[in-house]
Amino acid sequence: MAKLTKSAKEITGRHNLTVRVKTSKYKKKSSNQWLQRQLNDPYVAESKRLGYRSRAAFKLIQLDEKYHFLGKGKTIIDLGCAPGGWTQVAVERNKGSGQVVGIDILETEPVKGAILICQDFTTEDAPDKLKALLKGPADIVMSDMAANTTGHQQTDHLRTIALVEAGYLFAKEVLAEGGIFIAKVFQGGAEGELLADAKKNFAKVGHFKPDASRKQSPETYLVAIGYRGKKE
Repeated sequence: MAKLTKSAKEITGRHNLTVRVKTSKYKKKSSNQWLQRQLNDPYVAESKRLGYRSRAAFKLIQLDEKYHFLGKGKTIIDLGCAPGGWTQVAVERNKGSGQVVGIDILETEPVKGAILICQDFTTEDAPDKLKALLKGPADIVMSDMAANTTGHQQTDHLRTIALVEAGYLFAKEVLAEGGIFIAKVFQGGAEGELLADAKKNFAKVGHFKPDASRKQSPETYLVAIGYRGKKE
C-alpha cells in the first residue's frame, strides 16, 4: 500500500466518524448514495473548514507535496479553473507575489490575487488572451480540465486527452525553461504520442494519483517537470 501524503494523514486522522443517511421513498437510491458519500468524505469537510471552494484543492496540495513545484513568486496558469479551488491554493502558495491566471468555460467567482477569464479554452482566441495577460513566461501550466463524462470509459478518456493535448501545446508556447506542466487524464494515462513528445521536451515525466482523488475515479495526473525550452 502506497504511503499517504502529509495532508492525507492529517485529514483522515481528523475525520473518523460515519454519517448515515436515512432512506426515503422520495429520493432515488443514487441520490442517497451521493449524499452519504459527501457527508462522509473527509476532504469535503476539510475544504469547507479551510474555505476552499472544492475538495479538488487537496489534489493540487498533494501534487505539490509530491513534486514541490508551488512557491513564492511563481507565474501560474490554471486551465479549467472553476470553481476556483486550485486557483486559491496557487495564490496562497505565491505569498502575495507572482501571477496566477485562470480560465474556464464556467463562470468562476473572483479569487483575490488572480485574474480569471470565463471562456472555453479550446476556442481559437483563448490562448492569445491568456498570453496577453502574462507578465513573462509561465513557471507552471496546470490543467484540471475534463470533458463531460458519458459513462463510457474509452470515450471519456479520448475526449479528455484532446483537452490535455490542447493544454500541452499551449504549455510549450508559454513555459519558461525548467517549467512544469500538470494535467488530469483518465486511466490509460496520456496517449502514446503526447507522452513521447513530453519525454523529449521535459526532463522528467510521470503519472500520479493524489490521495484526495477518489479510489473509484479513473482520473490520474500527468506530471511533466523541467521544460527544456522552445525549439526555434
